[in-house]
Amino acid sequence: MQPHTTGETDGGRTGEHTPGLHHVTAISSAPQATADFYTEVLGLRLVKRTVNFDDPTTYHLYFGDEVGSPGTILTFFPFERARPGTVGRGQASATAFTVPEDSLEYWLERFETLEVDHDDPHERFGETVVPFRDHDGQPLELVTGESDVEPWPDGAVDTAHALRGFHGVTLDSLEPVATATVLETLGYEARESEGERTRFVAAGDRASVVDLLERPRGERGTQGAGTVHHVAFRTADDERQQAWRERLTDIGLGVTPQRDRQYFRSIYAREPGGILLEIATDGPGFDRDESVDDLGTALKVPPGLEDERDRLAERLPDLEVATPAEVER
Repeated sequence: MQPHTTGETDGGRTGEHTPGLHHVTAISSAPQATADFYTEVLGLRLVKRTVNFDDPTTYHLYFGDEVGSPGTILTFFPFERARPGTVGRGQASATAFTVPEDSLEYWLERFETLEVDHDDPHERFGETVVPFRDHDGQPLELVTGESDVEPWPDGAVDTAHALRGFHGVTLDSLEPVATATVLETLGYEARESEGERTRFVAAGDRASVVDLLERPRGERGTQGAGTVHHVAFRTADDERQQAWRERLTDIGLGVTPQRDRQYFRSIYAREPGGILLEIATDGPGFDRDESVDDLGTALKVPPGLEDERDRLAERLPDLEVATPAEVER
């Protein structure tokens, strides 16, 4: 697929664009193993432990920088008995984090010490990439580059080498030309191609990259532990989100009404390539019901489930996360 654009960042309407990713949500297996990997191995902070609003008998865990800034948040629906999924077409097939240019040796040594499954570094679009997998086999990447994200100073990874939020995601679309149209509608610009991969870039300062694959003979993915459930893009507020809803509807997508996710508000649409997309507001943020110091330490439930908090808590598995004082670097 050759780079192409619509001529304007939003298909020629208002000149607005999404600045990049808000969060990525994946499916994992045991909650404790998920928390251990993302806090103790990758050094992210558990900024919120709540329940899956659509299935409150399971957790929804959010990992990110110190405050859960948009563009840093990897979230999970962890199911104790989840079957492994297979990564393939119709899915987001890799989530990439930004690391400083001089940090790769640190991370390669860390992966070896902690027995993290990883590949050797290679070059992609002039950047150095290290692919690796989490405890469920979910494909992740480290990409060298610049970011305005300040790492959490109390995490398990030294701040000189810590993750700086997302670099971007790779989408393995069933219909890459149609997916490209959706990305362009969101304000992404196709920059260049290497083999089966085309790079799209948004105008934001972080989490601004989407790589789109064209693999007509690739196998279709199946949902399960180790796969991405959906990819969320940023928007500033409700007014802009409504404008995006109208715009996506205009290009033929079925878009949900707004849903209140407590810490942001969301709309969803499945694009023609099979990938579930979300547009999420930047606010109100994860500190609306906890202080910054206490983020992620208590189970939070939406107002409609407050009367069932104790019952839900009893059904959820125990989850222990090291405090900053207990962290070993």
